[in-house]
Amino acid sequence: MDNDDKLEILLRLGNKISRENNLDRLLALIGDFSTEIVSAERCSIFIYDPQKDQLVAKVAHGIDHLVIPADKGVVGAAIQTGEIQISADPYHDMRFNQDVDVEQQFVTRSLLVIPLFNKEGKPLGAVEMINKNPGPFFNNIDAELMVLIANYVTSTIENALLYEKIKKTQTNLIYKLSTAAEFKDNETSAHTLRVAHYSATIARAMGRDQPFIDALTLVAPMHDIGKIGIPEAIIKKPGKLDNEEFAIMQQHALIGYQLLFDSDNDLLTMAARVSHDHHEKWSGGGYPKGIRGEEISLEGRIVAIADVFDALTTRRPYKEPWSIERSLGYIEEQQGGHFDPDLARTFLAERDAVAEIFCRHQEEPPS
Repeated sequence: MDNDDKLEILLRLGNKISRENNLDRLLALIGDFSTEIVSAERCSIFIYDPQKDQLVAKVAHGIDHLVIPADKGVVGAAIQTGEIQISADPYHDMRFNQDVDVEQQFVTRSLLVIPLFNKEGKPLGAVEMINKNPGPFFNNIDAELMVLIANYVTSTIENALLYEKIKKTQTNLIYKLSTAAEFKDNETSAHTLRVAHYSATIARAMGRDQPFIDALTLVAPMHDIGKIGIPEAIIKKPGKLDNEEFAIMQQHALIGYQLLFDSDNDLLTMAARVSHDHHEKWSGGGYPKGIRGEEISLEGRIVAIADVFDALTTRRPYKEPWSIERSLGYIEEQQGGHFDPDLARTFLAERDAVAEIFCRHQEEPPS
């Protein structure tokens, strides 16, 4: 591979990682490009876990799972010293651990390890290149190329880790917010989980992309957050609501929308649409606006099915739970009426997945 080829690879890598914020996909890209640019057989990319003082392989070509102590092996030496490590004959290198090779029936002939550090000089991880091909071992030019890649991607990895941390925090906050209405309602966290999983099942079967599925799974539990603003006496009334009480209850859809909508946050905007639209009906006549068909957001139409199905199969103060089959029958009857017919058919076609979700998150068996 000549210098022009290597430059092209680096430019392709830079272009791809600049558009990627998912840590696992980002590291997979780096691993694949790294093996190509230095002609290695395999690549492992480790992320340092300071709580456990371990190196966890996020990328490990040929291995499903790999965790090593941060002070062991050639990789550990790179982390501990902060220096590039080249091992031309690992089986005669006292630092090298042969256990992985034995388990994988693999022979490591040469190693190149580049440590990664963040802006504060704290260990971030390491990139390990395995088996120069053709050999016999990695050289200084390979090391310089990998240092160039390491310098180029370290800040990107750091940003991705920060993004993952923020996303995890956001997810935890959203789930806590999702359960806030439960303190006033007779619902449980199992209800919000089931609605989330039923909704994801529909979206996945429709062929929606993973970001949409992930977002919907996250926001679907917030569909009833507006009940925070509804008097407890109405929410917990054991019998049927009268017209005036029902009119007040209907306001929870708008209250939820007003609580959640944020034009600068796509996730909260989706959550707001779910809250607003999940009681609308495909043929009209729902609330709060009485809109119909595709005037109702896709996410609202999906959650409408998930929410109604879960309500039917769950015991409430005013009703006994229906069986799964009876509840699916109702969804079928309401195709084109209450529910988007295409989404209803999709849900019905996934009855095995629906039943599995129902059983996994069921607090009490249906009658």
